[in-house]
Amino acid sequence: MKFIITFLLTISSLIPAIAQDLDSCFQENESLEFKIKYLSFNTSTATLNIKKETLNNKPVYHIIGEGKSSSFLSFFFKIRDRYETYIDTETFQPYKFVRNINEGGYIKDIVIDFDQKNNKATVNNNKHKTVNIFDTKDNIHDMVSSFYYLRNHIDTSNLKEGDETLITMFFDNKNYPFKLKFLGRETIRTNFGKKTCLLFRPIVVADRVFKEQESLTVWISDDMNKIPVKISAELAVGALTANLHKYSGLKHLFTTN
Repeated sequence: MKFIITFLLTISSLIPAIAQDLDSCFQENESLEFKIKYLSFNTSTATLNIKKETLNNKPVYHIIGEGKSSSFLSFFFKIRDRYETYIDTETFQPYKFVRNINEGGYIKDIVIDFDQKNNKATVNNNKHKTVNIFDTKDNIHDMVSSFYYLRNHIDTSNLKEGDETLITMFFDNKNYPFKLKFLGRETIRTNFGKKTCLLFRPIVVADRVFKEQESLTVWISDDMNKIPVKISAELAVGALTANLHKYSGLKHLFTTN
């Protein structure tokens, strides 16, 4: 189950939202907490938190994503994941990305410094003590910064069923194109009541984890916050769901029926 937290953060980072002013959807101190189930078991908790800091004399949003397996799962497979991104407060482009994970003994400790002007990424692999520089695409993002960038740059008010959105992310040592298909709107039951959501299907590569190319479904709150409310995946073995469990510090009112 080592992919559980990575799955949640990856999919969250691909979610588009309504285009308003550059700081329309989130603010400092926003906090989201998700409970993750595999089959009928509560397996993990994942959180996303925003701080406002300074990096290299530039104001940034420091966004931290953390994943932790439940005490039951930790007995068999311990997960302790931490993802961090430092994004410009005006452009939302990332300056730095941190991936520090321990998933059942599978360890990665990587820091990526982005040179947005020259389209370069310097990858520091602390585990293997290596430093490599790679070419990146224009307006490149990491797996966490994408979420916060797209929340403020993609206009969902005019999306039609079947519309697709593309974004390029740099992950580990490669540029990855991701495609999102808009499926429409749907009202679902949440922990907070009924909520009207924007429904998306990220197109992923089918492999030994995901059942088929279009096996992921994401529900996004259809309001000014544009936060993930529910995520579902049909896996090669069983199904996984992630539900919003707690939230605080939202910039806009979060209402349910």
